[in-house]
This record gives sequence, structure tokens and C-alpha cells, in this order.
Amino acid sequence: MNSTSKWVAGARPRTLPAAISPVLIGTALSYRIATHVSYLNSFLALIVSLSLQIAVNYANDYSDGVKGTDEERVGPVRLVGSGLASAAAVKRAAFITFGVAAVAGTILATRTSYFLILVGIISIIAAWTYTGSSKPYGYRGYGEISVFLFFGVVATVGTFYVSTQSFSWKAILFSIPVGALSCAILAINNLRDLPKDKAVGKKTLAVRMGDQKARAFFNSLILIAHATSLLGVLVSPWSVATLALAPFSLQIMRSIKNGAQGVELIPLLGKTGRVQLLLSTTLAIALLI
Repeated sequence: MNSTSKWVAGARPRTLPAAISPVLIGTALSYRIATHVSYLNSFLALIVSLSLQIAVNYANDYSDGVKGTDEERVGPVRLVGSGLASAAAVKRAAFITFGVAAVAGTILATRTSYFLILVGIISIIAAWTYTGSSKPYGYRGYGEISVFLFFGVVATVGTFYVSTQSFSWKAILFSIPVGALSCAILAINNLRDLPKDKAVGKKTLAVRMGDQKARAFFNSLILIAHATSLLGVLVSPWSVATLALAPFSLQIMRSIKNGAQGVELIPLLGKTGRVQLLLSTTLAIALLI
């Protein structure tokens, strides 16, 4: 693996729909209900969201690698755990991408509200301490809560705010399917890693629940995403088009229920990310019509 491809792989591209989706929906909703929309602010919000997602992926790679919890794992490339990059280099990559998010976020704050600087600081702290502190909350089963809040509610409502400089309950409504599917991406990751995490004392929510309940939890997140997407008809009747994606989601849910594990979960992770992006795109189009 050459130098460029290892860093791309380490950024975990399959998780990036979680960063794109809330910005896509927040911007589309802004277009539908606001009289003035700043698309430059929407673009800056996308840079912040993508940078934070990539940064947290590098940060997790670094923290898990130095703790020794990433050895002999199934799934995406672990730069530190596999020896493809030094811990210092991966930590530096995390800090650089956090820096990109901070710069873009500061520009957004000067264009909208300086309160966003506080939101940005909290977001970066949450991203780093997921696995990077002496008592990482990701090791205690709170990762899904953080993902729902930051890559669901904060990202969607935040994009709507910076685009329109206003708030709306509609942004909160559309943040729920985005957050639920972001949680689903993390949940399937944790389900895949459950045996190894349990062995090294990493008590993710999947470890705390156990295999069967973790599978039921994943499937419930998919159902919540579809149900709340349908509630989008309160804003646009075209939101009903998200039903077209139900067969793809049901296929993933069936595989999870039937006991897919280990390497079998890797393509399902990619499919979950695609469902999130497709559902978000469908909702965005519904809002634009």
C-alpha cells in the first residue's frame, strides 16, 4: 500500500456519508423554507463536518493503536495497529484535520455567531475523548449518544442555522434519521468488533448489550431512520419517496438478524453508509421539489 492510499484508507471513507448527510439535508431544508440562504456557509459547514469525521477516525486509530486495542482486528485498515504508520504520524494527521475543522469553523463563527466557537471546541473535545482520554467514553458505551448528537442534531441543525441564521423544528425533525443512521454505522462497527473489544476490556455499547441485543439495536436504528423520514411529509409530501429504499434496508437488517459476523459485516457497513447517503439525498431532493 503506497503512502497516499494508506492515509485515504485510514480516513475510513465508508464513514464519510455520516458527515455529508446532515449538511446535505440542512442545506436543502434551508432552500425550501428560508428567504435567504448562504451557500458559502453551507460549504464551510461541509468542510467542518468532513474534517471532524476524518479527524476522529485518525484520532481513534491513534488512541486504539497506542492502547493496544487495535491488534488483529477485522475491518478497515488500522494505521498504527498494523504498523503502516507511526503513532506520532497518525496523531499529527488527526491534529491537522482538527485544525482544518477549527479554521473553517472560526470563519463560520465570524460570519454568523461567535457562539459557534464554543460548539466547535466541545465537538473537538468530544471527538478526541471518544477514545483518546484516560477514561474514553467510547470504551464505556456512550459513543452512540455522541454520534447522534454531533453527527445528527448538531450537524443538521447547525447547517440550517449557518445557512439561514435561524432555527426551525423542521431541522430537528430531519436530524433524527441522519443521527439514527450515523449511530447505525457505529453500531455495525462495534458489532463487528464485539469479540475483540470484549477480550481487551473495551466496553462499547455492543459489548454491554451482548450480540443479540446489539443486532436488535442496529435494526431498530434503521427502522427509526425510515419512520422519521416518512414524518418528513409534514414538510414535503415527496418525503414518501424514501420508501423506495426500504428493500435495501431490509436486506441489511435481514443479514444482521441472521447472524452475519466478522468479515461478513464489512460489506454491510458499506451498504449502511450508502443507505444513509441515498436516504439523505432522497430527502434533500424532496425538499428541493
